[in-house]
Amino acid sequence: MNSTSVQNQTTLSYLKLFLALSRTTHALLDIATPCLAALVWINTFPPLGIMVLGIGTALSGYLAVYALNDIVDFRLDTIKLQQAGSSSAGFDLDTLYARHPMAQGLLSLREGIMWAAAWGVAALAGAFLLNPACAFIFMVSLVLETAYCLLLQVSHLRTMVSGMVKTMGALAAVLAVDQAPDIYLLLLLFLWLFFWEIGGQNIPNDLADLDEDLALKAKTIPARFGRHAAGMLIMAALIMSVAAGLLFLAVLPGDTRFILFIGALAAGLYLLILPAWKLLKDLGRAQAAVLFNRASYYPLAMLVIISIDIIFVIG
Repeated sequence: MNSTSVQNQTTLSYLKLFLALSRTTHALLDIATPCLAALVWINTFPPLGIMVLGIGTALSGYLAVYALNDIVDFRLDTIKLQQAGSSSAGFDLDTLYARHPMAQGLLSLREGIMWAAAWGVAALAGAFLLNPACAFIFMVSLVLETAYCLLLQVSHLRTMVSGMVKTMGALAAVLAVDQAPDIYLLLLLFLWLFFWEIGGQNIPNDLADLDEDLALKAKTIPARFGRHAAGMLIMAALIMSVAAGLLFLAVLPGDTRFILFIGALAAGLYLLILPAWKLLKDLGRAQAAVLFNRASYYPLAMLVIISIDIIFVIG
């Protein structure tokens, strides 16, 4: 292997550490959420310029927010890794490249801050171009993400903050295509995604990390109420998410196709309810990771279903 090949491999490995810092695999999946919100809101595809700018802004925002999470949690992540090691039981989309690369000493805190700031500036600029209100929502999401991290050893109610953070992208997407959205429809959209995040992402992730969190004296739902109660809350949240999503589709202006309901119900059952039911029978770390990973694909599945529905109507 020549020196150029070695240098290219080194550069690629270095880049992967930054991609790990921003949990890029998950960030790419998360882009589906604002895309889903925009499409279902206007029941058609936005103009090409809005789509390109919106997708680029959403990706920049998610990369910045995920990196911010590791920056704020740097001290606690370092302690956690020292106590538990860097290995993780089961496959987790959030740790595809490396788990907390700054806490492992693979990246410096300064490098992490510069990376997050660069993507944050790009996201803020793109959001402002879409709608100044979108830029405001992005700044709110940064504040909420910081608060979420700082509450780890303070209150289990931080889960509610996580739910709000994950809805910010969708709300911004709606404002990018509708300057004066219906507030009640917006509330339904919020509840749909809020309960999906709590039941499909946040509590399962905390359940998988329960042993590490107990050692840190972290305040999470599983640490506060135990595994069984956490499993019940997961199921309740996901049932509410699926119900809110179906209700949202039902009350949208215009004719809502029956096939859209069938697709939405099937996605909810397969990606959310079924793995949550299996988790109730086996409240271990591996099954929690299965639910987390399966639920991560729910917005993408809904985006595909709605896109097919729109294409069918247009055709």
